[in-house]
Amino acid sequence: MAKILITGGAGYIGSHIVNLIGGTDHEVTIYDNLSTGRKESVLNGDLVVGDLEDISKLEALIIEKKFDACLHFAGSIIVPESVTDPLKYYNNNTQNTLSLINLCIKHGVNKFIFSSTAAVYGMAPGGICSEDMQVEPINPYGKTKLMTEWMLQDVAQAHEGFEFVILRYFNVAGANVDGRVGQCSPLSTHLIKIACETALGKREKMYVFGDDYETKDGTCIRDYIHVDDLASAHIDALTYLLKGGKSTLCNCGYGHGFTVKEVLEVVKKVSGVNFKVEQGPRRAGDAPVLMSKAEKIGTVLGWKPKYDDLELIVRTALEWEKKLS
Repeated sequence: MAKILITGGAGYIGSHIVNLIGGTDHEVTIYDNLSTGRKESVLNGDLVVGDLEDISKLEALIIEKKFDACLHFAGSIIVPESVTDPLKYYNNNTQNTLSLINLCIKHGVNKFIFSSTAAVYGMAPGGICSEDMQVEPINPYGKTKLMTEWMLQDVAQAHEGFEFVILRYFNVAGANVDGRVGQCSPLSTHLIKIACETALGKREKMYVFGDDYETKDGTCIRDYIHVDDLASAHIDALTYLLKGGKSTLCNCGYGHGFTVKEVLEVVKKVSGVNFKVEQGPRRAGDAPVLMSKAEKIGTVLGWKPKYDDLELIVRTALEWEKKLS
C-alpha cells in the first residue's frame, strides 16, 4: 500500500483516476479547490479543499500524510482561454506546479505523475506525434505544460531517487463505463460533450470552428481516447514507479483519429437526433491534425486500452449527460 496525493482529483480526469484507484489498496488524499471539480465526483479517499497557491496548507498536508507519490491534475486546460489570458496559465500551470514540485522534493515525495498534453507538439509534421520528436507548442496552454515537463526532467537529474512519469494526453472523451463519474463542468470546450449537450436540447445549436483545414473534410482531426483508458494508464504508471521504474514520458492515445464532422455524425447516430450545427471561424491555437504514436506506453508501462471505440465513447458521454439533466 502507498499513500497517494492527487491534486485536482475532483475534476473530470482526476475523478476517473480516483474512481479506479478505489479498486487498489492505496490510501488516497485528494487536494482540490473545486473551481471546476465537484465533491460528488470524489468516490474514494479523503477530500481536502484547498488552492495550490495556499502553500502553507498544502505543505502541512504533505508533512502530515507522508505521501509516497503525487499525481498532478490541477491545471487550467482551455486552449483559446490560454491565448486570451496567458497569465492565468503561467500562474496556475507553471508557478503553482513549481511550488508543488518544490514541496515534494522538500518532503521526500519521490514519485510524480504529471498530466501533460499533446499540445506540446504544436504543428507536428503530418500531425503524427512521437515522444522523441521536437516539441513546438503554439499556445500558452501547451507552453506551460512543456515548462512543467522541463522542470520535472531537471529536478530528476538533480535529485537522486526522484522519478516521474509524464503522460501526454490526446483528446480525452466519454465517461466512466459504469456510469459512476463523468464530465460535469458547464464550461467545457470538449467537442463530444458539447455535441451531447446539443443532442439533448441543452444547447440550441453548436459550432464547428474552421472547415478549411487540409484534411479530408476540412475539419480538424483528433485522436480521441476514452477517459477510463486514460485513467488505467495512470494506475499503470503508478505501479511502474512504485516498483522502481525510472523516469519516462509517454503519449496517451490510440494512434488514429477522426475529423470533427465524423465525430458529429457518430453523436447524431448514437443519439438519434439530427441537431443543429453551424459553421464558425477557426479558433486561435488549433492544429489541423493531432494524432499519437502510442507504442511506448504499452511497452514501458504495460498499458492495454479496452475502449478504443468512438461509438462507445460517445454512448458513455451521452448517458452521463442525461444524468446531469
